[in-house]
Amino acid sequence: MNKPEFCPACGASNDCTLADPRTADRACWCYGVSIDPAVLEALPPELRDKSCLCPRCAQVDSQL
Repeated sequence: MNKPEFCPACGASNDCTLADPRTADRACWCYGVSIDPAVLEALPPELRDKSCLCPRCAQVDSQL
């Protein structure tokens, strides 16, 4: 079962504002970064487009 608040690659918290009802009206951190398509392609198809990656797995420096 997929949980939208966890990274589909490692299972850590993904800091997604959309997954938290208290902050769902704010843009997620991932809206402001570029994620290498190869990182997304490495996910199994059933895990794609279900929840955000965490900043570490997305290979970006998050400035949260």
